[in-house]
Amino acid sequence: MARSVVRWEPFRDLVSLRDAMDRLFEDSFVPHAERWPSVADGGFLPVDVYETEDTVVVEAPVPGLKPEDVDISIAGDTLTIRGESKFEEKVERENYIRQERRYGSFCRAVALPEGLDRNQAEAGFENGVLKVTFPKLEEVKPKSIKVKVK
Repeated sequence: MARSVVRWEPFRDLVSLRDAMDRLFEDSFVPHAERWPSVADGGFLPVDVYETEDTVVVEAPVPGLKPEDVDISIAGDTLTIRGESKFEEKVERENYIRQERRYGSFCRAVALPEGLDRNQAEAGFENGVLKVTFPKLEEVKPKSIKVKVK
């Protein structure tokens, strides 16, 4: 039986334990902006995709944007939402306590399920939420079949 020799490093495990504790405290108490990039960073546009009996709906929060600031396109089975949040006011103050609003362009692509009538899609804004609705094609809508007794 062959035996291998492993060099013992007593502080190797202590360093990894310290790193683990640092990560635990950082994750618990320190918010990381890079974990939740904003829409304006181009990193993340959260979407909700759900279906009803007759439609599939994609919703995305885009507060403060106007319809002309958003471009929606469909290519194959992919819905792409692009836009730009513009900062209109030039602020030159050194006494900001906090400034978290960001401005810039964003883009998000969402895979769509099969069986949608992409030519009849509709989009609208309501309370800062973009809502894109796709009607289902007739052949994919659920149908009920009544059971007959003989």
